[in-house]
Amino acid sequence: MEVFSTYNVIIEASSILILSFLFGELAKKTNVPSVLMLIALGILIQFGLNQAGFLGVDFNLEKELLPSLKLLGTIGVIMIVLEAALELKLEKGKYWAIAKAFAIALICLLVSTFIAALILKEFISDMSMQHAMLYATPLSILSSAIIIPSVNGLEEGKKEFHIYESTFSDILGIMFFIYQLKALDSPEGGGLLKFSLTTTLILVISFIVSYLIILGFQHIKSHAKLFLLIAVLLLFYAVANKLGLSSLPIILVFGLVIANMGLFFRGKLGKYLIVEKANEIYEGLHILTLETAFVVRTFFFVVFGITITLSSMLNLEVALISLAIIASIYLIRWLVLFLFFGKDIMPQIFIGPRGLITILLFYKIPENLVPGFDKGILLFVIIVTSLIMTWALIRDKKVRSIAIRQATSNPIETAKWKAPSVTPAVKEKKHGEEE
Repeated sequence: MEVFSTYNVIIEASSILILSFLFGELAKKTNVPSVLMLIALGILIQFGLNQAGFLGVDFNLEKELLPSLKLLGTIGVIMIVLEAALELKLEKGKYWAIAKAFAIALICLLVSTFIAALILKEFISDMSMQHAMLYATPLSILSSAIIIPSVNGLEEGKKEFHIYESTFSDILGIMFFIYQLKALDSPEGGGLLKFSLTTTLILVISFIVSYLIILGFQHIKSHAKLFLLIAVLLLFYAVANKLGLSSLPIILVFGLVIANMGLFFRGKLGKYLIVEKANEIYEGLHILTLETAFVVRTFFFVVFGITITLSSMLNLEVALISLAIIASIYLIRWLVLFLFFGKDIMPQIFIGPRGLITILLFYKIPENLVPGFDKGILLFVIIVTSLIMTWALIRDKKVRSIAIRQATSNPIETAKWKAPSVTPAVKEKKHGEEE
């Protein structure tokens, strides 16, 4: 096909990246997530290819692009988790905030999964509770790929909470999903103990690998060492995955260690750390992950938009199931956030979009495990939760701008202080006392 010739692909890919950058700038002003714009762009590309006749009747677009989608999604998850981990500063004043975000992410994940599973089991015939839990887990995971770029306009405390919560939700959600997937293959039991042991093992390995990488790479003088470092991390991630381990903690732990070297390199270990060189690696890695995450996220959501079928969203049953799951998501968030924060839960309650992780994990579910599950539920939940977040952020921005406007239009008045005059009665009294 001429449309997929070398120079055409370069033009198309470059145009998509430029549009993605413009979408990001537009998102800052409108609070509409750039992810929605990228999905819409993918849908428009799909429509254009169909109208131009490039996609034949028997051409299965989703099947053809699925390997690319999985690869982009996997790299995207790694880059997004690493990007978020590099932002997490483990300072004394933030321990309580991090612990609360972890607890909220865990509670919301588990309760949302259970309630969503009950809804799926009720509506979809021939779906066991075990299968329902597997399908419900991706729908219960927050999207850090959408949240982190979208909350920059919030006040610092709320912004940090959303970064912590969405990052923990991604990691805990993936680990919980892998646990269920393995339990599906080995229903004889013992899965929880085995999973706990393997998780502990991967955490120990993650810390050892992180220390070795930092201490080793600080001595490398080549300018290409950052891509080499990324290659090493990807290698460890893939090998751990092949061995059946929850490999995402490797990325998280490495990001935390290099972002908090003052905390992790103490005592004798501190003697081996060349602080200046290590900081150079951190700063370079920070820029590299931001840029790479931007590129991967762009193509992932565009490719996803190309593969989706909008007609499934018009199905009444799909809409009812999706709306029931969405209602449960926000009810659970309201209860949990109210318990932890009291009444100050706006707009946090509505910032719960689903996205990249949800899509990626869904494609890991064995094909046709439950034939009655409609993929339109996935798309419906992603789009509606993103739109709700958009509304909440726009509303919050308006409320804060009104408050600032009122404060600036009604400044506190000042007046010169004047000593109070002494009344005649007081004067007479003092005169009498003197006599």
